[in-house]
Amino acid sequence: MRLALQAADIDDTLLPARSALRRWVLRALQADAELTLRFVGRREGRSLNRDHRGRDYATNVLTFEYGTGPDGLLRGDIVICLPVVIAEAKAQKKTLRQHLAHMVVHGTLHAQGHDHIEDDQAEAMEQLERQILAGLRVPDPYGVSLV
Repeated sequence: MRLALQAADIDDTLLPARSALRRWVLRALQADAELTLRFVGRREGRSLNRDHRGRDYATNVLTFEYGTGPDGLLRGDIVICLPVVIAEAKAQKKTLRQHLAHMVVHGTLHAQGHDHIEDDQAEAMEQLERQILAGLRVPDPYGVSLV
């Protein structure tokens, strides 16, 4: 796996070590990939959400899936809006690290085509997230502990 990390307009001292981010992505990957994991502030998060999803607010994670290239590598960008994730972690009484792990796993699954538009898709994706996060010793983000 090739993983590029980027941070723009945020306090990157709040981010876990590169090795942790890489481990979280690897746990969620089901194929070899070339991914960019970008951490952004509210302004860029809002702009990307507005321009690509038509929603004029910053959201926690956006994934841009580009498919598999001729070299067999899955390609995608995962954009995490750090201020939103920090606020959500506080509101949900989770550690920032736990919530970031969930957002990285969630975004990585999206990069592989998983979605949660339909109820059955949401159930399958949430179950997969629970299993992956349990393997990382992160409590169930949806409320049922598997750890």
